[in-house]
Amino acid sequence: QVQLVESGGGLVQPGGSLRLSCAASGFTLDYYHIGWFRQAPGKEREGVSCSSSGNASTYYADSVKGRFTISRDNDKNTVYLQMNSLKPEDTGVYYCAAVGTDISVQTMCTMPSLDPWGGWGQGTQVTVSS
Repeated sequence: QVQLVESGGGLVQPGGSLRLSCAASGFTLDYYHIGWFRQAPGKEREGVSCSSSGNASTYYADSVKGRFTISRDNDKNTVYLQMNSLKPEDTGVYYCAAVGTDISVQTMCTMPSLDPWGGWGQGTQVTVSS
């Protein structure tokens, strides 16, 4: 069964850090593009960062460049999102997703209505507030 499970969210003060994890089961993450997405209340889901199969290329939304880092641990079949210098506008539910390599990571992160491999997980809540 294909499954992605997100974890690591929480409540953090502005300027703080969190590391999100996305554990995959039922397939090998390294064969797919992987991305992190977020959805704030009342807003559309948006791409935050996407990483290509083999980690050859990455994409970051302008709003997170220099603050967030996506990485993979193939031995653990897990992808991470290190988030530093968090801002209140980073608040939202964060999801990870996997797609095939027939599209670019930029397309993965920016296309509307992405239909990822195995669907969307339950997400993990990130709240940045003092």
